[in-house]
Amino acid sequence: MQMAKRLFLFGLVNMLVVATISIVLALLGVDRYFPQGGLTGLAVMCLIWGFAGALFSLAISRLSAKWMMGVQVISPDTTSPDARELIETVYELSRRAGLPKMPEVGVYESPEVNAFATGPTRSRSLVAVSSGLLNSMRSSEVAGVLAHEVAHIANGDMVTMTLLQGVINAFVMFLARVLAFVVSQALRSRDERGGGYFMQFMLVMVFQVVLSMLGMLIVNWFSRQREFRADAGGAAYAGRGNMLGALRALQRLHDPAVAAVEAQHAQGFQAFKISGKQGGFAALFSTHPPLQERIARLEQARV
Repeated sequence: MQMAKRLFLFGLVNMLVVATISIVLALLGVDRYFPQGGLTGLAVMCLIWGFAGALFSLAISRLSAKWMMGVQVISPDTTSPDARELIETVYELSRRAGLPKMPEVGVYESPEVNAFATGPTRSRSLVAVSSGLLNSMRSSEVAGVLAHEVAHIANGDMVTMTLLQGVINAFVMFLARVLAFVVSQALRSRDERGGGYFMQFMLVMVFQVVLSMLGMLIVNWFSRQREFRADAGGAAYAGRGNMLGALRALQRLHDPAVAAVEAQHAQGFQAFKISGKQGGFAALFSTHPPLQERIARLEQARV
């Protein structure tokens, strides 16, 4: 029910915003440069395609994670003591978070000290941890990391971030094409030597790249805010001491060089990992706040 409400609200917001832009452009007279109904058709097309890619990625997110990251899902009937401890920890945290169904639990081979959660719904989710994390952290610290990932699932962050990306996609597609059309028309009015279609196509590509970069700033800022919320959720499920211990361990163990390699390997899951790269101007494009800031925020939070 919550996911359906979130889908409806984000879809409604997206439609209202695109409709508002269409009306404003029509009032400014921009629509007269398009074929009959062209601006409305463009808005609808961008709305559909903007969400289609994002929702499709969400739908196959668990499968993609298993394939791209090499995640080996642990059977609930496993007899391995270490695997049993891992899966029981996730299940206990999931019960505390009130998840309607237990997530799949998996491990992927990597020296990176990290973990992530993904999945299309709270009932169809996956929590995966790296072998590097399991080999480098104490049980209490691993519990803090797992609690953070369970909090992402409980908060519906995968769906929220996907829908936000769908909104940004629609904006980028719509505005890039409108701006490209307007600019190409202005340039062609001065020079009628031809090549208008190619020029407009190139302008669309340029505007799309620029607008996508701006959109990335918005998406990643929102992602950073969700990280603070997941930290708070992790503290509620595993205890604030364990959550702080996990963040301090990540701060101690984090290797930027390894993280950069892993980021290139599976960029699509960076937003849902426990830790991400940051620093300098690149921090604006980071999906995660600095670990020091997250620790300070959690230390100052009311118990």
